[in-house]
Amino acid sequence: MMSDIIKQLLLQLVLILLNAFFAATEIAVISLNEKKVRAQAEGGEKRAKKLLKIIQEPTQFLSTIQIGITLAGFLGSAFAADNFAEKLTGGLVRLFGASAEHEGAIRTVSVILITLILSYFTLILGELVPKRVAMRHKEKLAGAVCGVITVLSKILKPVIWLLTVSTNGVLRLLGIDPKEKEEAVSEEDIVMMLDAGGDGGTIRSDDIRYIKNVFRLEHQAAVDIMTPRGAVVAVPIDTDRKSLTELIAREGYSRIPVYEEDLDRVVGILHASEYLLRRDEEGFDLRSILHEPQFVPETMPSDALFREMQREHNHMAVVVNEFGMTLGIVTMEDVLEELVGEIWDEQDVAVEDDSIRKTGENRYTVRTSLPLDDLFEFFSLGKDDEFESSTVNGWLSELCGHIPQVGESAQYRNLTVRVTAGDDLMTREAEVTVKNEPQIPAEAGTETKTD
Repeated sequence: MMSDIIKQLLLQLVLILLNAFFAATEIAVISLNEKKVRAQAEGGEKRAKKLLKIIQEPTQFLSTIQIGITLAGFLGSAFAADNFAEKLTGGLVRLFGASAEHEGAIRTVSVILITLILSYFTLILGELVPKRVAMRHKEKLAGAVCGVITVLSKILKPVIWLLTVSTNGVLRLLGIDPKEKEEAVSEEDIVMMLDAGGDGGTIRSDDIRYIKNVFRLEHQAAVDIMTPRGAVVAVPIDTDRKSLTELIAREGYSRIPVYEEDLDRVVGILHASEYLLRRDEEGFDLRSILHEPQFVPETMPSDALFREMQREHNHMAVVVNEFGMTLGIVTMEDVLEELVGEIWDEQDVAVEDDSIRKTGENRYTVRTSLPLDDLFEFFSLGKDDEFESSTVNGWLSELCGHIPQVGESAQYRNLTVRVTAGDDLMTREAEVTVKNEPQIPAEAGTETKTD
């Protein structure tokens, strides 16, 4: 009798291991990178060729796996109920001295107990453990079992065909096209995979940041990354040589826009190195060395701008609005900095950002070229969704209803903002005074006044 029990236990162990084989194979194969397997197959690896065929025929593969798991589970339950239920029932009847009329109920309890015990060991040894192992060693495991799966698929081909036809029929009844392709991997999917890789330590944080910046680039327009008009260093076409040479030495820029009358009429881009080489030539004319300017609309996505500048071999472009007015300039460096962060060259001087400086008790000086989001974040004002402007300068114009002049003030929530520098076209600097009162999340009114 003991020998029979050992044989039956060994049979259950074999069926559980068979379940484990199919469960691990399923996870290992579906976790493979198809592109990597294809590259290996094209390189002549025989196992990779078999794996690629399996990956490209997922219905046949998954049907083979499901048949194996179902058969292992069914046979395990059937043999357990047949081999152990009778013995357990007899033992319980003798243990509790139950009468014959209670034997049926005891048998039911025995079957339930055997099923629960079998399910526990099947889940642990036949599902969870092998799947964990397969996730850690997917390539090695998939390569080892691909031959076995290929043979099983051929043997079970008639059964798989019947299951496939039946499954497709049910899907069509539910209004689902079984031949419809899966959705392509989206940007959100890639970002989620990157975050998962970062959490797991398999992808460096810098790499994740660079890739996310690439996706972010297409959602940014030229106007978002440009140097605004008020901060552009440009020269009129009739600038004398001495002044131009001094400006190049002082500013250190390699390219400078040149205009006629005003910045809305940019006639060319001056390359400083070329100017310095040719300025002393007899009959030198500044126009002769100007490069044709590239004009781009303010709404052009940054990724398209990058490709356009590459195609035209330009390092600088002039950003214009729908009326042809110059809004600013954008350089190749501006685009690249959106991808990799700040780029310093030998002319740059690393200084601490002083866009917001504390000048007294609850008093700050702010450069109005500062992004509005940064101002709101600094003063804990929440989101700025109620405003269309992207800079403090534009925000002040929205608050006042016109371009504010020096000395003019505007009130917003607990802030008083007074313009301290600017001209007829734009503000350049403002003083912000913070009132010592709690923030009110509701929209606050604004008022303007002139000193």
